[in-house]
Formats: sequence, C-alpha cells, structure tokens
Amino acid sequence: MIKKRKIVFLTGTRADFGKLKPLMDKVEKSDIFDCYIFVTGMHTLKKYGNTSQEVIKCKYKNIEIFDNQKNSKKQDIILANTIFGFSDYVTKLHPDMVIVHGDRAEALGGAIVGSLNNILVSHIEGGEISGTIDELIRHAVSKLSHIHFVANSDAKERLSQMGEKQESVFTIGSPEIDVMRSSDLPSLNDTKLRYEIPFSKYSIFIFHPVVTELDSLKKQIQEIIACLIESNQNYIVVYPNNDPGSDIIIDELKILENNKQFKIFPSIRFQNFLTLLKNANFVIGNSSVIIREAEVFGTPAINIGSRQKNRSKNTEIFNVNSDRNEILQTIKSTQKLKLEPKSFFGDTTNSAEKFIEIIHDSLIWKTSIQKQFVDIDKLITTSSNRTVKT
Repeated sequence: MIKKRKIVFLTGTRADFGKLKPLMDKVEKSDIFDCYIFVTGMHTLKKYGNTSQEVIKCKYKNIEIFDNQKNSKKQDIILANTIFGFSDYVTKLHPDMVIVHGDRAEALGGAIVGSLNNILVSHIEGGEISGTIDELIRHAVSKLSHIHFVANSDAKERLSQMGEKQESVFTIGSPEIDVMRSSDLPSLNDTKLRYEIPFSKYSIFIFHPVVTELDSLKKQIQEIIACLIESNQNYIVVYPNNDPGSDIIIDELKILENNKQFKIFPSIRFQNFLTLLKNANFVIGNSSVIIREAEVFGTPAINIGSRQKNRSKNTEIFNVNSDRNEILQTIKSTQKLKLEPKSFFGDTTNSAEKFIEIIHDSLIWKTSIQKQFVDIDKLITTSSNRTVKT
C-alpha cells in the first residue's frame, strides 16, 4: 500500500479560506493525499464571527484550531505565536507540503516554519502587488516558498524578477473565480433570509486600515461614513480585517448601528458574500473585493484611498480619495450603471483541477528544498516546455 502524502493548508481569514477551499476539497477527495487544515488568525476571534465554525461545518477529516491572538493584537506578536503553534503542529504531523495563501502574517508564519523544517512550501497567489505592509509580507512569503501557484502571467513575471525558477511557478488562475462563475452559489433570497437583510436594493461597504496611515485613519473613516449616510442608500457593511487600526474603524461604525439603512456584519460566509456582491448596486471601500471580485460580476466598484494603488488594470474602477464631495459625486455616477463581467486577475479557468493535476505529477515532489536566486538573464525555462491539461 502506497503511503499517502500529507498536505497541510494554513488558513487565517474568512477570505483566504474561500480561496483555498476548492483546493482543499480536491486534496480531501484524493486517494494519494491526506488533507490537513490548520485554522488560526481571525477565524478564532468571536469579534469577527468565530469563522472557524464555518471550516468545521465543511467536515474535513483533519482540522486543527489554534488561537494565535490570546495575548496581543500586535502583528509581530501574532506572527511569533503563529510560528510557535504551527511549528509544534508540524513537528508532530511531519507533513510533506505546507500550503499558504496571500499576504497575511499567518501565511508568513507558515512559510517560515515550513522552510526552516525542510518541508516543501507552496504559495497560492504570490507575485501580486498588495499595497501597504501586505506587499512586503507577500513577497517575503514567496521567497520562503519552493512552489508557486499564481493567478496570471504578470504575477509569474514578477516572481521571475524576484529570482524564482520558472519551473517552480505554475499559472493556474484564481480558484475563487471558478467558485464565482459556478452555478452552486446560494440564491439571493436564501442569503437575505440567512442574514436577515431587509433591503431590496443595496450596496456593500468594506474598509480596512492602512497601517502606514494610522494617524489619519479616524478622520478618513469619519468622512467616508458621513458620505454613506448622506448618499441616502442602503448598505451592507462588513467589518475590516484585524490589522492595526481595525478598532478605530469598528468604533466609528457604531454610529450606524441604529440606522435602518445599514446592516453591519463581523463576517459573512464566503459563498453568501459572493451572492450579495453579484447583486449589489455597487461596492465601495478599499478591500481587494473592489479590484478583484467585483469585476468578475460586473459590479461597479469605488476604490477609496491608497490601499489598492496600482493593483488593477481595470479602467472602469472608480478611484477616489476620502473626500466627501468626490465620494458623493462618484456614488451618483454609479447609479444604474451596468458593466460587462470580466477579469484582469485570473488568466485561466478550472484552477482547482490544474492544481490537483500538478501536485499529482511526481516531478513536483522532486523540487529541491534548497533554493538559489536565479538571475533574470539566466532564467531556467523548463516550465515553458511543460503543459497542464485543461
């Protein structure tokens, strides 16, 4: 009997779980892999809806929940706690591969533990432009990873510029786009009933702190909230992530709690959120939803501030500052606006299928855990001769 390879996914947020879940499902169903899921970060916080329960409801066989934020909200301490907890976990498990996503401190912790323990580390959606501190974390994770599953050719090119070997980079598209385009999303009526949303028409607001702009954050969020109230429209509001400054935003959102035109949620289940986004009049804020998911549905998007600067080629996104007149005028411009669905992010479809086919290839498991920087004029082009069936 062939011994199954152990693959560990690390998830720290409601968002990365939605992106990783299609890949987890493929590994869970595989006859040659065992799927393990290490749940930490925002998932463990009651304040953000205790979304670890959403992972548990998926009934994966092997789930470990670790609270990395018991003693501090500081990102460096959270990172240290993640390293401590995940290191203990992998020491007991002896996995063959660690899979992390994106640009959060938890992903960085997972990549550090994997690389320092001579475990293959795979990074999902590296090579992106993130903005703020996330940019540094994403590229750090990429440098600590041995294998890269990227969404598009631009990301692949950036990893080449960072000295990554071409044959270790695989363009599979974005798993969440496949979910978005599927027929399996819950209906709008079911979603409204589940979350007791009374609006027939609504827009979505999500605003995260920019950690390099904390001095002006309170003024920014106050100005934006005043604009939303003045616009006299219905809004579904979702809490920010738990970066430094999130409490400032959450405290200011309290002014909306008794306003019948606003419905506020710490978190919304990923598939239900996608249904709400698909049917929204527009989405406004500085979440990556503005420049990634919205365009797939053709939902008009208003991007506020610097957090998503230079992240998208989509010229139909409205980019504004946190200025009242500018925001209000832009909200008026989105009224009855219809956009064609598109994606400037994911180059391909069937991402999960491509992913599972790649990790079934015996060559992937021969990837060296000893990395060396590849000068851009000496790039190895083996990967250009390897194809992945679609």
